[in-house]
Amino acid sequence: MTPFIAFESVYARLLRSHIDTDQIIPARFLKTTSREGLGRHAFADWRYEEGGQLRPDFPLHHPSARGATVLLAGENFGCGSSREHAPWALLEMGFRAVIAPSFGDIFRQNALKNGLLPIAVDAGVHAALADAPPDATVGVDLGVIRLPDGQRAFYPIDPFWKACLAGGIDEIEYVLRQAEAIADFEQGAR
Repeated sequence: MTPFIAFESVYARLLRSHIDTDQIIPARFLKTTSREGLGRHAFADWRYEEGGQLRPDFPLHHPSARGATVLLAGENFGCGSSREHAPWALLEMGFRAVIAPSFGDIFRQNALKNGLLPIAVDAGVHAALADAPPDATVGVDLGVIRLPDGQRAFYPIDPFWKACLAGGIDEIEYVLRQAEAIADFEQGAR
């Protein structure tokens, strides 16, 4: 993973609630263990007509969403089955963070493990983002976002995941970095 560095971005709005992992990446695209190519299949049933043409009315196709690295979604984003392909697809689409009032627990964990930052915000912060002009930007850092009007909003992030994201490491790398302390402990236990 790449270490997390604070950034500012326009954001795409997909304000539907209860978007489940099968809507994020439909099951027919799960025949791979590679992350490559999944971005083009994200939200496939909503993004494309039957013949494969883009649906111009889909919110992520709006000109203001071009270049967005943040997705603003409705409550309970990523609910449903465990599907690590869902954060993979979002990351390949170019998203680095998803802001929503709440997340499916399994999705949140899969997102964090893969370097996609799930940001849970209260209703007031969510409304401020949703109601901002289409070209508005949001600043994103670990534990705080800057709203389009310049105000800051804090959100909870587990210290373990904050350390992993900041260091660009996963759980295994985190443990491997503790090898000396683990060896010292084991030596003392003998």
